Amino acid sequence: MSILKNLQPENVFRYFEEISQIPHGSYNTKGISDYLVDFAKSHNLEYYQDEINNVIIIKKATAGYENAEPVIIQGHMDMVCEKEADVEIDFEKDGLDLYVDGDFLKARGTTLGGDDGIAIAYALAILDDDALEHPRLEVVITVDEEVGLLGAKDIDLSMLKGHILLNIDSDVEGHFLTSCAGGLSTHIKLPVTWQKITGTGVCLRLHELEGGHSGIEIDKEHANAIIEMGRILKYLEERISIGIRGLEGGLKDNAIPRDVTAQIVIPTEAVEECKKYIEEITAILKKEYAIQEPNLTVSYEMEEEKEYDILDFSAMQKILFYLRNVPNGVTHMSMNIKGLVETSLNAGIMKLNEEEFYISTSVRSSVGSRKEELSDKLVYLVEFLGGTIEFEGDYPAWEYCTDSKIRDSVAAVYKDVFGNEPIFEAVHAGLECGLISDKIPGLDAVSFGPDNYDIHTPKERLSISSTERVYRFLVALLKSMKA
Repeated sequence: MSILKNLQPENVFRYFEEISQIPHGSYNTKGISDYLVDFAKSHNLEYYQDEINNVIIIKKATAGYENAEPVIIQGHMDMVCEKEADVEIDFEKDGLDLYVDGDFLKARGTTLGGDDGIAIAYALAILDDDALEHPRLEVVITVDEEVGLLGAKDIDLSMLKGHILLNIDSDVEGHFLTSCAGGLSTHIKLPVTWQKITGTGVCLRLHELEGGHSGIEIDKEHANAIIEMGRILKYLEERISIGIRGLEGGLKDNAIPRDVTAQIVIPTEAVEECKKYIEEITAILKKEYAIQEPNLTVSYEMEEEKEYDILDFSAMQKILFYLRNVPNGVTHMSMNIKGLVETSLNAGIMKLNEEEFYISTSVRSSVGSRKEELSDKLVYLVEFLGGTIEFEGDYPAWEYCTDSKIRDSVAAVYKDVFGNEPIFEAVHAGLECGLISDKIPGLDAVSFGPDNYDIHTPKERLSISSTERVYRFLVALLKSMKA
């Protein structure tokens, strides 16, 4: 039985629930891509599916709208798969456990995928409703947006006729985005060598952090678990002898990591000292992050005394040097738009294996030269330490358009529907509008969506009432576009 059957708009939530039962994390989009194709076939709609699973569905204009400018409705099908540590789920195979909590739709212990499942649900509900009035609709649903806008980068849009883009991939109702940052992902590897040592093992864990989207939340001063674990290890290393035997944390380069584990080895005679120093650095972090991270927790478990494989001194020092000196968080604020982050970096994934220490990072900037400057700093630091760095998913900023007919239409319809003015603004997060604008010269675009909170974290929650209002606005906007 449907969990969401009594929610309105009924079709929007019905499709959202169907989507939520199809695993659709980044790089795992074949199932949901085929679902979209099956939808198009069952509704006798023109469709295109490319080899990387991007899908385009086209519906003809309704009567009286044949001469209207076609409209592109666009979102992405992949979601960020984050979960609470004690939740058992295989994101490659399992659907989400949805539930309603007051005005909010949530998923138990995991991200909800409202970013950007709501775009798909809106689009399918519109395509499914033959009573709606609208121009030619060109629905573009891309893959792997969350890992570098990869689908938008490679998609062929030559079959499209529209030059108006409604990107449904933002999360504050009534706020319409008109430009965004560019960005890229980095893959950093430092080679490591090992030695054996006898001592007492310690499993350190920094957890219960807030996390968040590395574009939208980066200016909130949330603790980055990877960076702060580097600080904890350096604090201990300066006071007692330690060896590192394991490091792991973070799931996505564009999500601020919430949970990191470090496995170390200490002299058995230093166990009580180690406990004292862990408590000291915990107290320091709790004081510094009292507002931003009220639940910050450092836990540890003393393990047995035995022989362990640990990083040799040189490899350990290089990793600590990197973690203590790499830029992280906001590096520049915009001087053109008050309160807008211009440039930032987020360390998102950390792993240590037999051959290397690996870090994946998200770099963002609305100024191309600043993005290059920050990337160059990473290259210099990594190569200085004897490592390698690769870049992936480099995407351009979406530049503000001074003359926009769609902004005028949005303002007029929004005021007519709700009686007040919308807010137009820029965002530090990356959107596919920049890449699509490169493929369609003269594209006129806005990005919007319903209220969706704490995206990219297991606290993600989508406002049900906002979802209804934004859908009502979208339907009214399409209806207003008669030639």
